[in-house]
Amino acid sequence: MTDFFTTHKQAILYAVIVVGVVLLLRFLTKLLHNLLEKRSRRKHPNEEPTTIHLTQKILNALWIVLGIMALTFIFIDKESYKAATVNFYLVLYLGIVAVLTLVTASLVQTWFKRKIKQRINKKDDTTSYKFLRYVAIFGVYFIGVLLMLIAFESMRSFAATALGGAGVLAVVAGVASQEALSNLVGGLFIIAFKPFKLGDIIKVDESMIGTVTDITLRHTVIRNYENKMIVIPNAIINKEKLINYDLGERMCCQWIEIGISYDSDVNLAKHIMREECEDHPNLIDNRTEIDKYNNVKKVVVRVISLDDSSVTLRAWAWASNFTDAFVMKCDLYESIKNRFDKEGISIPFPHRTLVFKENQLKELKQQVSQPETTN
Repeated sequence: MTDFFTTHKQAILYAVIVVGVVLLLRFLTKLLHNLLEKRSRRKHPNEEPTTIHLTQKILNALWIVLGIMALTFIFIDKESYKAATVNFYLVLYLGIVAVLTLVTASLVQTWFKRKIKQRINKKDDTTSYKFLRYVAIFGVYFIGVLLMLIAFESMRSFAATALGGAGVLAVVAGVASQEALSNLVGGLFIIAFKPFKLGDIIKVDESMIGTVTDITLRHTVIRNYENKMIVIPNAIINKEKLINYDLGERMCCQWIEIGISYDSDVNLAKHIMREECEDHPNLIDNRTEIDKYNNVKKVVVRVISLDDSSVTLRAWAWASNFTDAFVMKCDLYESIKNRFDKEGISIPFPHRTLVFKENQLKELKQQVSQPETTN
């Protein structure tokens, strides 16, 4: 045993030093973690310090990996020592960059989260902050990856070019597809010109209508009234003609259109429609003072077309927002139909009149009167 210790004295001493350094680094990491955690909880008592916990875990893993690599120096020959040293410093560099990247991204995420929460409490628009959060986090990871690529000889020129000024845009433009760039630019246009924001109700077409829940670098997310999430690329939604029910004045005019038969009383039907609309709780009075003075009705009902088998009536009913207007429309169709049935106003089915020529009519009668032949 004494001979073994004497023979491998330097290696054993080196291993003890490496283990001691690793334990010391883990101890210092623990102290730093506790200090930062107390400070964070004192400043933000309602938030969990996830960034600090993440940093501690990554650093502890890095110290162990570096310790294991340092211990392998005992078992390698002098020819492999140089290559092992290069790999050791490479792992150290990559680990430090990874830690800084993840910590920076987490800090950026936390900062934006707090700002968004503050604006929500103040009932301010959060669209710009949520979109810029995606841009900032993407930028942090992009720079972190480029810094990692610098460590490799074959990728050094590429990373150095990308890190230089306009080189970032050049690399992105060269690597990304045209569609991805279109979506990114589309997202920037949405944030800059604000055709809609988070929480707005928009209508892209008859199948895509709902509340905007998120705007990312690539797409816009809409929650429809079936609670389904519709994902629309920014490049597409920028080209579409859409309706924003929350842009400007939120009051919404809802058309109530119903066709009645030609032998029904038009004036009675108009009166029924006006009464049912005025009795609905979602209806609002949109008349001006001049309209009230001139005794203009709260709900205007007019004949808008004379169709093949019906007279189409339309009522203009106002509601405070799109949601109330939609509910009002559904309720009014039901209540007006019930009133029409009671008052004898009929809603006709489409019908056609067939006219036969005399010769065709004779042939048809002969075919009907001719007895069937049996085999």
